Amino acid sequence: MTSIIDPAGIDPVNRSNERPSETNRPVQPAAPVYGRGLSLPALPLFILPACLLCALPFAALLWQTGSTGFQLAYGDGDAVKVSLTLGLVAIVLIFLLGTPVALWLARTRSRVKPLVETIVLAVLLTPPLGMGILLLSVYGPYASVGALLERIGITFSNNAGAFILSQVYGGIAYFIMAATAAFEGVPTDAEEAATVLGATGMQTFFRVTMPLAARGLLAGLIVAWVRVIGEFGIVTIFAYFPQGIPVKLYVNLQNDGVDQVYALLWLMLAVTLPLPLAGLFFLRRRA
Repeated sequence: MTSIIDPAGIDPVNRSNERPSETNRPVQPAAPVYGRGLSLPALPLFILPACLLCALPFAALLWQTGSTGFQLAYGDGDAVKVSLTLGLVAIVLIFLLGTPVALWLARTRSRVKPLVETIVLAVLLTPPLGMGILLLSVYGPYASVGALLERIGITFSNNAGAFILSQVYGGIAYFIMAATAAFEGVPTDAEEAATVLGATGMQTFFRVTMPLAARGLLAGLIVAWVRVIGEFGIVTIFAYFPQGIPVKLYVNLQNDGVDQVYALLWLMLAVTLPLPLAGLFFLRRRA
């Protein structure tokens, strides 16, 4: 049987030799575009200045440590122990005290909400030295609240309690802000569905709300931990003793010069970075 070939040279019965038209050609995926006319390969040109800005101080730390040697000053180990142990206590208190406030701010429609938000922002925006003066005016041995607490045997004056309180004030507002945003991102439909299925309020909170807000809460804890460990202004005014890492760095700088601070800086990074790095790794795994 003779097949009929059309003038274009294509067999209408067997169209395997048909030339692909423009519409049948596979479409190549476009490169990711960020903004207008900005493709992914061009991004490193824009992130390079910020990366260099962040990396240069630590490059200088590497250089200076190599030239001066790694030698701890007297009391550096105790300062690390103070910051690490008391900082862990402070971060637990920040989580326990800040989580209810953040959940309430995310869910309430009360008229008191703007007042509570203003108080949190005031703590956030007050300079550390100013906050240290305020704490001394409230909890100091000659202050009103401090005098009342001293009657029952509680004092906040150059002791571990004052140090922890300084760290809590230094980091709690940052955690509340981040946790509030995390709770606001939890769909209320999921919580309502759990309630309809018979879950109690506590069960809904721990099995639905907390898991869905976990990434934001962890990010808030990371920021609070950085603030807790690095707190200097409040601690200097309100709890100079026991000396943590920031205060000991300042003492070493004043007494022995800049060459005596590099080793403590390395030790600070070694003991304080693992927690936020583990948190960032967890965030990436859940993304």
